[in-house]
Amino acid sequence: MAKILLAGESWISSTTEYKGYDSFTSTKLESGCEDLLKALRGLGHSVEHLFAHDVPEKFPWTLSELNQYDVVILSDIGANSFNLSDRVFAGGNPTTDRLQLLKEWVNNGGALMMAGGYLSFGGFEGKAHYHNTALEEILPVDVSPFDDRIETPAGAVPKEAVANGISENLGQFPKVLGYQVVTPKNDSDVLMTIDGHPFLITRKVGQGRTLAYTTDIAPHWASQDFMSWTHYGQFFSRCIHWLSGDLQ
Repeated sequence: MAKILLAGESWISSTTEYKGYDSFTSTKLESGCEDLLKALRGLGHSVEHLFAHDVPEKFPWTLSELNQYDVVILSDIGANSFNLSDRVFAGGNPTTDRLQLLKEWVNNGGALMMAGGYLSFGGFEGKAHYHNTALEEILPVDVSPFDDRIETPAGAVPKEAVANGISENLGQFPKVLGYQVVTPKNDSDVLMTIDGHPFLITRKVGQGRTLAYTTDIAPHWASQDFMSWTHYGQFFSRCIHWLSGDLQ
């Protein structure tokens, strides 16, 4: 089984409540990946979750740190969180380019998955900003510099494009409520589509592998039907097995 680092998929919310003349503010940390963590761990994988607010300082800085993992998953975390550590943003000092580091790691045999979300690929108002980065070079898709979201509030059903070991024998996928439009690279494989757009795309890069999954792993894009789907954990576990080389 794989050792996985999942970076992102969390947020800090601040709420102000007004009660007549008085008000008070509360702040809390929330995570959107608890179901995925439970599912993958239940299937034998070892998963470490790095919260989004910890990414700028605590995401691996060296190849030796990355080499502790078989697979890295980036979920709903933008490029700025990797580029703007305190040393750079507050101190004005050069430091390791961790998107370039991920590129080197994958070319040396690492495995990277990007899941969709408002801060994935292009993202909301283009704020994820992976266009023209070293990470885009190794992903199986080209990333838009603009807002790349498609909202499907009535639901859209992902479909198998070619026979593959990830989606086979899982039956019809539940509806998802949104996804991102990406352009597959010439040497990538589009395994699934949604409304005619690429949905699950894989690529072998150097000695490593990358996978793009263009919708969320949790609500809102992942519908409640998707979250309660019998094969929810199995599908993502198969993505991990492909990335780690156990599936061809």
